[in-house]
Amino acid sequence: MKLPIYQIDAFASKPFEGNPAAVCPLDAWLPDALMQLIAEENNLSETAFFVVTEEGVHIRWFTPTCEVDLCGHATLAAAYVLFECLGFDQDTIVFDSRSGLLPVTREGELLLLDFPAQPAEACETPIQIQHAFGTEPVACLRAEDYLVVFELEEDLLLADPNLELLRELDGRGVILTAPSDTYDFVCRFFAPKFGIDEDPVTGSSFTQLAPYWAARLGRSKLFAKQHSSRGGEVRCELDGDRVLIAGGAVKYMQGEIEI
Repeated sequence: MKLPIYQIDAFASKPFEGNPAAVCPLDAWLPDALMQLIAEENNLSETAFFVVTEEGVHIRWFTPTCEVDLCGHATLAAAYVLFECLGFDQDTIVFDSRSGLLPVTREGELLLLDFPAQPAEACETPIQIQHAFGTEPVACLRAEDYLVVFELEEDLLLADPNLELLRELDGRGVILTAPSDTYDFVCRFFAPKFGIDEDPVTGSSFTQLAPYWAARLGRSKLFAKQHSSRGGEVRCELDGDRVLIAGGAVKYMQGEIEI
């Protein structure tokens, strides 16, 4: 069996930026165990699989260790493949997923994700987070991930967490965020128990970041930077109970899987 595969740099304007995702268009779903093995073999933070039917485009995402309910950069990458490689001729793709319907609209050189907002609620800072980062954050909130707020951008840049402690946490991962002189805010993301020690650019984390910073800064449109070895800039907007997340994408590789 041969399967097409693409590797797309999402939230990027040129190769080697942003977050690389593998994208596998399918005629029909493969067994879950096989998709998990493909994701493990790809060894990227996410591999997206999608199937186009008369009812729409169904999408699923796998890390190297498990399936997840929502992924931003791999959804952006899948939309890029449909628009730029497979000739999808409409301006909006509506993906059907475990997190509901996820529209992606082409706006010039950018792709605009329309995701459900996930406002985080204040919580006590878990002892694992205190010990993992060696400091008490300004605030700690919780939705799908822990949202850990630092006072300064420098604190975020210097953070070198104990990943073993972060693996003990419930939930998906840990978002670090702080104010910035250059951007509205900056962030980092860690999900070691899902096989992602530090993610380069995490689209889905902005479903939690946008509500927090919109409330803190008093405006809905925000410009952010996710710091990582590759890094990426993200424009996001809180729109009621949705978050609009915009970024570019470029094709790095196209090939074929032989199984």
